[in-house]
Amino acid sequence: MSSEGFPSFISAQLHYLVNHSPQTIKVEQVWSGCKYLGSLDRFTLLIPYCLDTIKWDVIYNADFPLAAPDVIFGPEDEEFHPFHDNSADVTATKNSLSDWNNKDPTRLLALIQELRDRYMTYQRKRVGEVDDDRLKFEYSTMLSREGIEMHMNSGVEKPEEVKFAVPLLDMNINKMVVGCPWRHQQRIYLQVIYPVNRKYVSAPSAPCLKLMSTAELKSLFSIDDVKLPPWLDGMCMAEYLPHLEESLERQVLEAVSLTDVRRRFIEALAPLLGRPVETDSVFYRKAMFFVASGNFSFLVLIFLSTQFPKQQPALMLQSSLYFNPQSMPIKSPLLTEYPWSPRWESSQMAERIFEFLVDESLNFKKYCSEGHLQQ
Repeated sequence: MSSEGFPSFISAQLHYLVNHSPQTIKVEQVWSGCKYLGSLDRFTLLIPYCLDTIKWDVIYNADFPLAAPDVIFGPEDEEFHPFHDNSADVTATKNSLSDWNNKDPTRLLALIQELRDRYMTYQRKRVGEVDDDRLKFEYSTMLSREGIEMHMNSGVEKPEEVKFAVPLLDMNINKMVVGCPWRHQQRIYLQVIYPVNRKYVSAPSAPCLKLMSTAELKSLFSIDDVKLPPWLDGMCMAEYLPHLEESLERQVLEAVSLTDVRRRFIEALAPLLGRPVETDSVFYRKAMFFVASGNFSFLVLIFLSTQFPKQQPALMLQSSLYFNPQSMPIKSPLLTEYPWSPRWESSQMAERIFEFLVDESLNFKKYCSEGHLQQ
C-alpha cells in the first residue's frame, strides 16, 4: 500500500507493519482527523484471525506526534479491555504503550501483535466459559494444540456458535519447495464450527467442517481437491484429526513430487518445440514456446494444473503477427481435446502434443488470416 499523505513517522511504522507482520495485515481505508486538508493520521486494519479478519481502527493525532495511537475495536468486542489490569504489580501492567517511541518504526507492529495475542486469550476465555457440555469437552481436548485459534460468535442477529481454526500438519511446506517464493509460512487449517446448545442433546450433529489454506499454497496444492473424511456418530475432534492429517500429509508429499513430474514434461517438449521462451521455474505450472510452421510463427502457451498428469495440460496458441481490433494478439481458445493418457512417459506426452500442434497450427493460421481480413 502507499504511505503517501501520512506524516513520516506514521508512514514508517505502517510500512514496517505491512511488510514484516507474520500475518498478512491489510489497510482497508485511511482518513484524516482534521476537517480541512490535514495529514492522514488514521486507518483501518484488516487483521487475520481464526480464518477470518477483524477490523481495528488505529487513530494517531498528527498534531501531537509524541502521543501513542488509540486502537478502536469492533462493536462486537465491547468487553475486550486488553490493558485493563487491577493488579498493583507495575510489571504486570507494562505493555507496548507504556514506553511508546514514535521514532521507532517497529512499535506499531509490536502493539498490534500484542493486542492480537491478548485478543486470542480473551476469545479463549469466552469459549471456555460457554455453558455447553460438548463444547467444554472439545475445548479441553484441543486447548493444548499449538497455534489453534477460537472465536465466540454471540451477536443478536447471529446464532450463538464457536469457531475453531485448527492448524494441520507439523511440516514446513515452504522448505519442501525448491526456490520457494513465499514470504509467509504456508499452512492448511480445518475450520470447525459448533452451534452452542445450552440444553442436553442425546445425539449431537456433526460440526460444520471446512478445509482452508493460505492463499499462495494453491500454486502447489489445492485443498479444493481434498475430500474430507466422514464424521462418525459420537466422534470428537481428537479422534477425527489424526485420520485427516494422515491423509493430508500423503497428498501434500505427492503434490511436491508432482512438481518434478511437471518439470520433466516441460523439458521433454524442448527437443520438439525448442527452448521455452518463459517457464514457471518453481512450480512448473506454465511454459511458453515460440514455434514456426513454414512461414507462420506463433506462441504456444501451456498450462498445467496441480493434478497433472491426471489432468492434461491446456494449450493456447497466440499469434505474433495478427492482432484483433483492440490491438491485442489473436489467441485461440483453450485447447484440451487431444489424445492423452496420464500413464504415458513424458516423452510420449510431448510427442502427442507436438503431433496435435502440427495439425492445429494450420487451423490457427487460417483463423488468424480470416480474423485479420474482417478488420
